[in-house]
Amino acid sequence: MPMTLWNTIPDTIENESQLNEVLTRPSPELVEMMRGLDGDLLILGAGGKMGPSLALRAQRAIDEAQCSTSIVAASRFSDPASREMLQTAGIRTESVDLLDRDSLARLPDAQNIVYLVGCKFGTSSNPAQTWAINTLVPGHAMERYPNARFVTLSTGNVYPLMPSSGKGAAESQPLGPIGEYANAAVARERIFEYWSRQTGAAITQIRLNYATDLRYGVLTDIALQLAAEQPINVTQGYLNCIWQGDANDAILRSLALAESPPRVMNLTGPEKVSVRSVAETLGRLLNRPVRFTGTEAPNALLSDSTQYCRVLGKPLVSIDTIIRWLAHWIHINGRLLNKPTHFEVRDGVF
Repeated sequence: MPMTLWNTIPDTIENESQLNEVLTRPSPELVEMMRGLDGDLLILGAGGKMGPSLALRAQRAIDEAQCSTSIVAASRFSDPASREMLQTAGIRTESVDLLDRDSLARLPDAQNIVYLVGCKFGTSSNPAQTWAINTLVPGHAMERYPNARFVTLSTGNVYPLMPSSGKGAAESQPLGPIGEYANAAVARERIFEYWSRQTGAAITQIRLNYATDLRYGVLTDIALQLAAEQPINVTQGYLNCIWQGDANDAILRSLALAESPPRVMNLTGPEKVSVRSVAETLGRLLNRPVRFTGTEAPNALLSDSTQYCRVLGKPLVSIDTIIRWLAHWIHINGRLLNKPTHFEVRDGVF
């Protein structure tokens, strides 16, 4: 593949091959971090929506850095295509059941862990499964890798709904989880914090909302409703989101920020995005009528990304660019994952 400047922003994305290339293109800062990384990298939960592109971005950074770090991507790999894509790129994959300590014990040693494991959807029908995955597995991982450096993925759902007129919850905001999933997410954070305080393990805890790709994400949800000529509910009137490539770059670079007790960092775009405004823009680009239902509530799930932007820099890809790409993607019938985010949920029931 010919070299492409990392910050080249195409006008449109024409196919999945180009989409994956843009998603996995590492920043110079990530390449430099990989050059100085001590030890190998293990990605737990690598088969989910974000895992494959994160692993491929890490591998591209390692290749550009010409360093000896190796990557192991571990997951149940319910999608064989994701596993094959990683293996084709030279990434070692391991099938693992992280609820099973013996299965986890068979994974190779690693000095750096990116932890993407979590359960959200289906909580209302099987809350015990959500709590088991979000609370038992972190303890298993810390037992297996007590001396490793971790970046662990959490969620902005740990915060209460914040005033729509403000910047959103900063990391110092007292937590106020709504619903079982959000409470289990707080428990996941606390378990990692407990281990870090007990053992001195260095951890960065990332509170993400929402990573978006063209195949899924909050903006894709809105676009698909418009394409189907469905009304857009604006009760949850504002949101934050970030291009998945930028999110993955920041997650990987956060390994260098890990400390004990854990460092906590919100990860999202700097803009407070109006659902109504996004729908109107997409409606024009898609040539679809726009109808609304509901009225904007005085609060929403919003996070303040000031720390992230100060420490790691603002995202490369703007919301306006994502919207332009997305409208074209819908127009050319680009592949979709059919995994709605349910960003409009306000009662915490997933």
